[in-house]
Amino acid sequence: MERQKEFVLRTLEERDIRFVRLWFTDVLGTLKSVSVAPAELESAFEEGIGFDGSAIEGFARVYESDMVAMPDPTTFQVFPFEGRGIGESARMFCDILTPEGAPSWADPRHVLRRALSKAADRGFTFYVHPEIEFFLFKDIFPETGAKPEPVDDGGYFDHTTHSVARDFRRQAILALERVGISVEFSHHEVAPGQQEIDLRYADALTTADNIMTFRHVVKEIAMTSDVTASFMPKPYNTQPGSGMHSHLSLFEGEDNAFHDPGDEQRLSKTAKAFIAGLLRHAPEFTAITNQWVNSYKRLYSSAQPGQISEAPSYVSWGKANRSALVRVPVYGKPNSARVEIRSLDSATNPYLAYAVLLGAGLKGIEEGYELPPGTEDDVSALTGAERRAAGYQPLPANLDEALDKMESSELVAEVLGEHVFDYFLKNKRQEWEDYRTQVTAFERKRYITL
Repeated sequence: MERQKEFVLRTLEERDIRFVRLWFTDVLGTLKSVSVAPAELESAFEEGIGFDGSAIEGFARVYESDMVAMPDPTTFQVFPFEGRGIGESARMFCDILTPEGAPSWADPRHVLRRALSKAADRGFTFYVHPEIEFFLFKDIFPETGAKPEPVDDGGYFDHTTHSVARDFRRQAILALERVGISVEFSHHEVAPGQQEIDLRYADALTTADNIMTFRHVVKEIAMTSDVTASFMPKPYNTQPGSGMHSHLSLFEGEDNAFHDPGDEQRLSKTAKAFIAGLLRHAPEFTAITNQWVNSYKRLYSSAQPGQISEAPSYVSWGKANRSALVRVPVYGKPNSARVEIRSLDSATNPYLAYAVLLGAGLKGIEEGYELPPGTEDDVSALTGAERRAAGYQPLPANLDEALDKMESSELVAEVLGEHVFDYFLKNKRQEWEDYRTQVTAFERKRYITL
């Protein structure tokens, strides 16, 4: 760690970096930042940066508000494209501490660290590869809530001739790679204006940091293109929403713990128990992976005829089945064995989301959960009676139901810790109440002349 600190301080001097941004997130996953002068960074490494935790969502009450942001030098990255002629800038993620130097239970990064530490105690390293979807809009109207205007009318995998979308993805990928984030794929998604960029797999903490950086970079590049990037899960009634399908794997040293060449499906007992854990606890962690009222409009969207809808509404798994909650992709190399969970949306807090997914999977391994039979059905195309007969349990239909499931979950409470668990429930109960009491344009249009 000392050598990493020395590298950071030397780089600041050699590259004439004028601004160092220290990043962390609140409980809901909103990025927070404080800038320090390079001359102050050495003392920040030793003492951290004090701030008022009571002003941050979910961090502290007024009478216990003093908190410390401690820079993590392993996350140092120069942002060469942000200088705009006044010198380069850089960023580091922070761990949030109490004034006594203990990790803060309110820090989402610490929540994920705890989950990863539990996995490490069993000999596992947790890797994640996210596929991040988002929209690009020409115009948005947040004051009136009017429908936003997409930058193009392209569809899935279209090679759009619309320069904004094509050039945007190229610029965003170049910017991401310049800050050390490897991109695997990018393409146009199903809906007009909808894009997807897939990040290369990394350990879960690095991936969560990369997702937060990704959102920032994408929004910055969009601003320079005079468009708006949005990670809202479901901006249109009749178009698919934006998910963040995530590929998960456990490694034991250099070996993929999910691979078994002797199994018919090439899945190890560890992989099967991990999947079973995801399935059993999915209703309990859905409030975390899908944290907004709008998230459930994506999960329970009604696709138009001939349109692709890849948001799962029911608990099931299958080999290469894109209608299932958990999909096992076909893979070649043993180290490519993985499972894909498809319910997450791209507005989730990645630290909390990956912590509860890992917690559910580890619970399945610890308790020896049995994996139910996989499905080849298009679950979303079945009737309600057919789904009930097949035993497909629905995910929560709205945020209120998801919070009820979460509140009764010992697993989610254990993974998040009491502070984050209680605050998240309180905050989201208020969001649901605010939404529930709104009279919408839909209601006025339908009922006002009755």
